[in-house]
Amino acid sequence: MNRGDLADLTAFVAVADHLSFRAAASQLGVTPSALSHSMRQLEERLGVRLLNRTTRSVSVTDAGLRLLERLRPAVGQIAGALEDLNQERRRPLGRLRIYAIHLAAAAVIAPIWGRFLSTYPEVHLELALGEAPIDIVAKGFDAGIGPRDRVPADMIAVRVMGLMKIAVVGAPAYFARRRPPRTPDDLARHSCVQYRREADGDVLVWPFERNRKSRRISVDGRVMVNDADLAVRAAIDGLGIAYTLESLAQPFLRSGQLVRVLEDWSPSFEGLFLYYPGHRQVPATLRALIDMIRTARGSAPVRRSLKNPFAED
Repeated sequence: MNRGDLADLTAFVAVADHLSFRAAASQLGVTPSALSHSMRQLEERLGVRLLNRTTRSVSVTDAGLRLLERLRPAVGQIAGALEDLNQERRRPLGRLRIYAIHLAAAAVIAPIWGRFLSTYPEVHLELALGEAPIDIVAKGFDAGIGPRDRVPADMIAVRVMGLMKIAVVGAPAYFARRRPPRTPDDLARHSCVQYRREADGDVLVWPFERNRKSRRISVDGRVMVNDADLAVRAAIDGLGIAYTLESLAQPFLRSGQLVRVLEDWSPSFEGLFLYYPGHRQVPATLRALIDMIRTARGSAPVRRSLKNPFAED
């Protein structure tokens, strides 16, 4: 069946419903003469008369009625499918799949996902975490979130977080036993929560910066993790000093579970980007998520910043 057959069959259903070429033509947005020509072509291709018509009236033949009985459910399903797409274009609904690095999930998505899902109750959010770059289109994701260097050249990138500040933190109980460090060099006398980017990757060397002077400090400690949330958890449990994002540590700093040190040495690095394929027809669900993230976080311009120390080279 070609596209012309589908259009003509839909037109036949309209004529049969109205028993009027003029009324059916008005519904379909065509002229009565064009509609009459389409019906003649359909009957010629099928070799069967579907409609009896005079200048005064239209009726459906017996063969037309049998065809109509089979067509109505299919035409109804097609119309329903098109209406569903129209609804999706106008309001967020359906499944939204996002691939994000761990830091992005914790710092960008987690703070707003409760409000996002309550605002759009017809949306199902699927969040997959991973540090390795992937082809999000081939894997069926609507968008990805990560540092700028993860964004493919042929995708649209939207900043969803400005400069990200580092926080060096430890538990009050830990600092009750040891004097807090005043300079990065003092970390040599402390137990630090080490961070390995991947299970077999490099151990993070802690970058510091003050007065435009940068330092990189190799730390030591009895605990090593490859998850930023676990690093914070280890610090809360008094296992050592952690190097993490300010946004991840902030709730525990407010509650008093963590204490911040070396704040005047803590650098910032370029924030995070949401990226997706194509300029046109951005899904309403994705557009709604982007708008909510940007409203919550803002989009501060990036000035001088260090390279993201948590990202893979």
